This record gives sequence, C-alpha cells and structure tokens, in this order.
Amino acid sequence: MTYRDALDQLESEAIQILRDGVAEADQPVLLFSGGKDSTVLAHLALRAFYPSPPPLPLLHVDSTWEFRDVIEFRNRFAVQHGFELAIHHNEEGRKKGLNPIEHGSTYTMLMRTDALRQALDLGHYDVIFGGARRDEEATRAKERIVSVRERGHVWDPKAQRPELWARYNWRRSPGQTLRAYPLSNWTEFDLWAYILRHRIALCPLYFSAPRPVIEQNGRLIVVDDPERAKKLGLPEATLRNIRFRSLGCWPVTAAEISQASTLEAVVKETLTARISERSGRVSDESSLEAQKREGYF
Repeated sequence: MTYRDALDQLESEAIQILRDGVAEADQPVLLFSGGKDSTVLAHLALRAFYPSPPPLPLLHVDSTWEFRDVIEFRNRFAVQHGFELAIHHNEEGRKKGLNPIEHGSTYTMLMRTDALRQALDLGHYDVIFGGARRDEEATRAKERIVSVRERGHVWDPKAQRPELWARYNWRRSPGQTLRAYPLSNWTEFDLWAYILRHRIALCPLYFSAPRPVIEQNGRLIVVDDPERAKKLGLPEATLRNIRFRSLGCWPVTAAEISQASTLEAVVKETLTARISERSGRVSDESSLEAQKREGYF
C-alpha cells in the first residue's frame, strides 16, 4: 500500500464515521475552533454529504480571548461552505472579566468546560464531532473513536466501549451523549499531507507574518488586543516574523519564529520540527485528563 492509498483509507474511514454518526443522531454538531484539525474535519463533512448542504451545524465555544484572525476565519468559513454557525460564551465568566493569565484553571473551567456543557445542553446535541487526534496528547490517546459521556458530559476513561474491527457503538442511554473523533487515527503528518493535497485554506495564523509579540518565560506571545494587553500589564510589543503550530487563547498560546509563509513551507517546517505540536499551549500544563473528566473536549 502506498502512502496515497493510506491517506485515502483514513479519509474514507473519517467520512464513514461522520455519515454513521449523523444517521444515528437526533441533534448532531461539529465543534469548530478555527484550528487546522476542526477545519479538516469540517471539509470531510462537506465531502461526506456532498452535494447536499451540511446536515449539522458548526459550534464554536468562544472563550472571549480568541485571536481576531480566528473569529474572522470562522465566520468566513461558515458562510463560504453553507454551515449554520452556533456561537456560545459563558456569560457568567464574561461578567466576571475572567482572563487566562490571572485566573488560570478557573478561567479554563468557566470559559471552556462550563461553556461547552452549556452550549451542548442548549442545543440538545447528542452526537458531538470533534477533531482531536490520539497522537496529540497522552490523555487523548485514551479516547475511543465514539466516546460515551454520562449526565453532565463527564468522561470516565475506564468505562468506554471496546471498538474491535472498527465496529462503533452509537447507542445512548437516557442522559448520555457521544463524542465522536473521526480523525483519531490520523497523525500530524497525515493531517498536513491531506491539507496539502486538497489545498485546504487555513486560518492565517498558521503562516508566518510580522506580528506584535512580547516574550514571557521564554515564550513568544502575540499581543492580539493592545487595549486588553495594557490592562493585563503586558509590556510593549515588538514586530517579529512568527506563526503558530497550534491555536488557543491568545495570551497563553506561544508562537514560534518562522519565515514559512506558504503552505509548502509550513508543511516542510512542521514535519522537521523537534518540538511537540502542542508545546505552545500553556494551558496544557495543567492536567488535561482532569479537565476532560469534567467535560472539556
């Protein structure tokens, strides 16, 4: 089997998971962050149901500290491809003025985990598709492709169903929901190869450009909102050519120095990198498994 055949097989597997999950769902939804993984997953959903319009909406849980480029890309993507777009914030956390620097785990719980649970309950979503991959992080490697969530969207990694011979169980008991990960078996290499093959447009933050950055604890942080940065007491920024390998909330997502401004250059640089894909995600320094048990995606 050639690598092209292997990539075709991964695509077929993901498309079948999307079709099966939507067929079994009452209210399916696709989580969309504007990052490369959810963008590829949304493109797979378009291919899975073509020529019909996408039969499931995109859901973005907006932490209120998203990059402006992410918001613009999200809105443009939904309109261009005919997706209904649902957006949710945790108003309680918003009123408290929480931010990821000063409020750490409290911010993550309220603006990410609680906000996601609220959004899923409000939409009555029962099958929730996400772009997580097993090779990203050790906790995500514990997930099944079709992962059961109990009432309150809590996750017990010891109570998941076997998935022998790619047989997936879509049954739900009252109060249960399912998280489905069609990209589980993909690697970062596979993802970028697929993006390159299909020339998939990504958020501009993945490409090098001069951006205002500050250095904190040896990491480069883009000052995406100068007014809010000033309120946080952040120093003056300087322009540097940087890009991102993974996207999160702007005050706690580190960039890397880069000259890779084209898709080919980004793919080459990414696949020769010696640091992990999520090394720039400062929020990962706490226990991701503990967050996921509470309902974080």
